[in-house]
Parts: sequence; C-alpha cells; structure tokens
Amino acid sequence: MIRRVLKSCKYSSRKGLTPAAPVHSNKEDPATQTNLGFIHAFVAAISVIIVSELGDKTFFIAAIMAMRYNRLTVLAGAMLALGLMTCLSVLFGYATTVIPRVYTYYVSTALFAIFGIRMLREGLKMSPDEGQEELEEVQAELKKKDEEFQRTKLLNGPGDVETGTSTTIPQKRWLHFISPIFIQALTLTFLAEWGDRSQLTTIVLAAREDPYGVAVGGTVGHCLCTGLAVIGGRMIAQKISVRTVTIIGGIVFLAFAFSALFISPDSGF
Repeated sequence: MIRRVLKSCKYSSRKGLTPAAPVHSNKEDPATQTNLGFIHAFVAAISVIIVSELGDKTFFIAAIMAMRYNRLTVLAGAMLALGLMTCLSVLFGYATTVIPRVYTYYVSTALFAIFGIRMLREGLKMSPDEGQEELEEVQAELKKKDEEFQRTKLLNGPGDVETGTSTTIPQKRWLHFISPIFIQALTLTFLAEWGDRSQLTTIVLAAREDPYGVAVGGTVGHCLCTGLAVIGGRMIAQKISVRTVTIIGGIVFLAFAFSALFISPDSGF
C-alpha cells in the first residue's frame, strides 16, 4: 500500500502536478465597504457639527427663543432650517464628485487643515467672555424681532404672540407650528447658518465621504446641539466656554486632515 502511494507521488511530480493552493481574495465585500464608508462619514459629520455648533449663533438663537416662546415650536422651526441647510450642503458637495476623487480628497483635506488652524488661532485669541458677547448680540437681534411682532399684534388685533393664534378665529392644532414664532425660528436659523463654518464643513465632507452618512450625521449633530439649547436655555448658554469648544474643534479638524496621510483616496471612505 505504501509503495503504491509513493509511486503515485512520483508520477504526479513527473507530470508537474502540484496540489491546488487555496485562493484568498484581498478584495473587500462591497456591502462591507459601503457600510464602513457610511459609518466613517456619519462619525465625521456628527463630530465636526457638534464642535462647530456648540456656542455658535444658531445655538444661542434656539436657546434664547426657547426661553421666551413655546419650546416645541422653536425646536421645529430651527430643525427644519438646519435639515434643509444640511441637505443643500450635501448636494453642493456631492456635485463636486464629477471631479476625480483624488483631487477633491486632497483639496478637502487642505480645507480641513485650514479650518483647524483658523479655529485654533481664534480660540487662543478669544477672551473668556466671548460667549457672553455672542449671547448679547443674539438677544439684541431678537429684541428687534419682538418689537416687530408687537407692532403686528397691534395692527392685526389681539392674539397670542407665542403661538400666533387669535382669540377671534379658531385654529386647528397643527396650525400651532405654522406661527410667527415658527417662521422666526426658521428664518433666523437658516440665515445664520448660511455661509457658516458648519455649512462649509458639510460641503467639504460630502465631497470626500459617503453623502448619506454625511446627511444623517449632520442632521443628528444639529438635533443634539439644538435640542440641548432648547432644553437647557440660558443656563447652558452661559456655562459653555466658546473658547474651549473652538480649540477642541480646531483639534478635531486637524485630526481629520492628518488622517488623510494614512487613508488612500480610493479606499472608499
């Protein structure tokens, strides 16, 4: 029996036959790669939005309006504005994907580095009362809006300024959201966010990351910041150190720029 086995082995070696080796593919599963891209974009978006929005003008707008008016109305108006802005920013960023990814990847990395350096410089030069100055500026702006609402109330007759309802005309519950306060929160937040650092960051992220992950992560980040502002109000607005948040934000931006040295543009995330 042993002799037969040896003969067969010799015959195989003479014929040049060798046992087939298992083939291992280095190519990742497309579904796994897509999930990793989504998760990476989600984490990147939510982290940069949080460090950009805490102590920002939109944060103070939501905080102060929530102290004066119905919190749910303020939250709905602010979140609608931020959701629209996030979707628009993602579309702007995704439109740049017609350019080869290697160019948009390194251009976005350079922008992250610039944003990070600027935030670090701004944070180190800020005074400890920087947040209080921003808070007072927003309060003055909202005071002007309140005066306009008072004039409108006198012209249109008695009504509830907080909900926009009138004592003479009954309105349905869903009209509680379609009120002057809802419109005010929507317009003020949208205008304050337009051209802001967080919008530019979302555009840059959408140009290099998974757009769905950026959209979801950016929206969740805005929800967390705005919800915190609405619930905490003045107490949180006064406790937050804008200087510290700005410095941390600069470090986060530089960390994303530094990560480009280890991640290939063609890695998929």
